[in-house]
Amino acid sequence: MEINGLPLHALVVHAAVVLGPLAALAGLLHAAVPRWRDWLRWPLVGLAAVALVSIWVAYLSGEQVEEANTYGGPLEPLLEVHEERAEVLRLSMTTFAIASFAAAWWHTRTGVLRTVLRLLLGASAILTLVYVVLTGDAGAQIAWYGTNG
Repeated sequence: MEINGLPLHALVVHAAVVLGPLAALAGLLHAAVPRWRDWLRWPLVGLAAVALVSIWVAYLSGEQVEEANTYGGPLEPLLEVHEERAEVLRLSMTTFAIASFAAAWWHTRTGVLRTVLRLLLGASAILTLVYVVLTGDAGAQIAWYGTNG
């Protein structure tokens, strides 16, 4: 799919690169700062939902870009790294979104459930943050391959 001649992937990755880390940071704050949990839960859910959709759309539209192009040559290994990282990002973001929704829903719970949710939310937020950076870097290496600067 294209918008004004540009592949959808080239457009939607910007939302994924901005909203993924914002959602992850909100998740880390929700997990780490108890007095902010009540205030942060709905912004966290909103950010996680929009980031989840943008990362999935980026993932699916990336598949379309790959099918439409035959890279080969020196770009092939870069594309493989990008795809592998995108797969981990898609799964970590999905896990993070589910953990965010659960943490917001059960934000007043105490005991083991609260601890498990905080750990899952924090771990999946960190993994999502790391893989947004790694996946974006791999994609940028493909996009900027062969340019000086």
